[in-house]
Amino acid sequence: MASSSLPNPITTTYSHNNIYKNKHKTIKCTLQSPTSITFPNQSPLTKPWNMFQKASAIALDAIENSLLEREKKHPLPKTVDPSVQIAGNFSPVPEHPVQHCLVDGTIPDHIDGMYLRNGANPMFEPTSGHHLFDGDGMIYAVKFDNGSASYACRFTETQRLVQERAIGKPVFPKAIGELHGHAGIAKLLLFYARGLCGLVDHSQGIGVANAGLVYFNNRLLAMSEDDLPYEVRVTSTGDLKTVGRFDFNGQLKSTMIAHPKLDPVSGELFALSYDVIQKPYLKYFRFSPDGSKSKDVAINLGGPTMVHDFAITENFVVVPDHQVVFKMSEMITGGSPVVFDKKKVSRFGVLDKYAENDSGIKWVDVPDCFCFHLWNAWEEPETDEVVVIGSCMTPADSIFNESNEELKSVLSEIRLNLKTGKSTRRALISPQNDVNLEAGMVNKNLLGRKSKYAYLAIADPWPKVSGFAKVDLSTGKIKKFIYGDEKYGGEPLFLPRDSNPVSEDDGHILSFVHNEKTSQSELQIVNAITLQLEATVKLPSRVPYGFHGTFISAESLST
Repeated sequence: MASSSLPNPITTTYSHNNIYKNKHKTIKCTLQSPTSITFPNQSPLTKPWNMFQKASAIALDAIENSLLEREKKHPLPKTVDPSVQIAGNFSPVPEHPVQHCLVDGTIPDHIDGMYLRNGANPMFEPTSGHHLFDGDGMIYAVKFDNGSASYACRFTETQRLVQERAIGKPVFPKAIGELHGHAGIAKLLLFYARGLCGLVDHSQGIGVANAGLVYFNNRLLAMSEDDLPYEVRVTSTGDLKTVGRFDFNGQLKSTMIAHPKLDPVSGELFALSYDVIQKPYLKYFRFSPDGSKSKDVAINLGGPTMVHDFAITENFVVVPDHQVVFKMSEMITGGSPVVFDKKKVSRFGVLDKYAENDSGIKWVDVPDCFCFHLWNAWEEPETDEVVVIGSCMTPADSIFNESNEELKSVLSEIRLNLKTGKSTRRALISPQNDVNLEAGMVNKNLLGRKSKYAYLAIADPWPKVSGFAKVDLSTGKIKKFIYGDEKYGGEPLFLPRDSNPVSEDDGHILSFVHNEKTSQSELQIVNAITLQLEATVKLPSRVPYGFHGTFISAESLST
């Protein structure tokens, strides 16, 4: 595998007032954020249990309390310590009804519809270990209507959330924060014991729906990779109402990852599902524009593997098979089931989009490569290569397991030669200009096709986002937009101009931004060509840092 960097790419930095104020200033990292955690006031309902169930609940609660007291004698690692994971503006907020917002500047004409972003927002205070990814899903939404804006945020009413709210406490195990070692096994047994006693029902899913959002076939779907998607309806006033788990009219029988790919040409939706217990450990499937599902294609992996994201091209799906794997046996010896397998060689599989089985998949090794997210991929037939653009993260499991090594996320170009079976990988940005680039996107109209630009969050200081970068993928030239002094945001969403665009980057960047000095949040709208701030929507409540978003046009909302 060859490794190289582009020579002398150019870096230009912008900010909300075109002055890079943070150049010589130490920025707080999340570990230095205030450790006070605030939670919305809850009004737990009374669960209608019979006498046996009430007695069972008391007994199981006593066992759980004893377990929690024993856990308190041992310090939690930072990766699952609530005082770290949900400190400062990572902490939750209550729901907020629709409210009109003040706007500084002028909202561009083509921004008409609704911008939505998903995030983890735990309803109840964690009783033990908690990872940022464990929180209940909440959608934060700004509706645009002829130059005006309104805001609302609502929980996605997952089965998990509905049951815990009725019981009045968290009872579903946290997939990352709690399932470690013997205590994790005990919590799983407690959960299933509650199920046998009729105190909880896990048959309707255990997911949190907090990661991805996609608008497909007239439905807004909220997703996390541990469950089916949840359908959320946008009301005429700009509010959000959960419809329920969505199985594509009985066609989807398994979980679905939170990063399905919507082909801008065919209108099809491509997706994966992985299983940590039984074969097949990975399945691929697609949906036609009318929502009809293909049959599952089982992809043969050596063991259960974390496949958080993947890519599509015009003719192929590109599936990563990396070194972050699941080994449930590690819990028996006191460890985490999410582990980095040093002996495994990372690879990418290239499969025809319309394959009926995985017999034609071509695997290409890409050693020492872990991409949590892939931004785009395309074919270059003249060289028999598939080009993949992703952020290579080291240490690969640092999001899940404590590490003393500094996290790096390097924007990379990975070339998979389908003829020779060889790969090359290079950093797209030179070392002197390199920054951690983690969440973002390319122009959605070029997904699966060659694109010039990517718009990515500057994860500095990790895991906060101080701005975003516009990267020229052909030259390595990078332009930065910094949100402002003590201002941090999240994933930038690029919204292309929908009619007569003059160039690939003709559009605007939308991002929620929070001012840590004033505790005020806003939505910044930045011209993607000039990187000039054109409008700011002042939000009526704090918006926590979150995950991935989407935009629904006014025309789509009307249907």
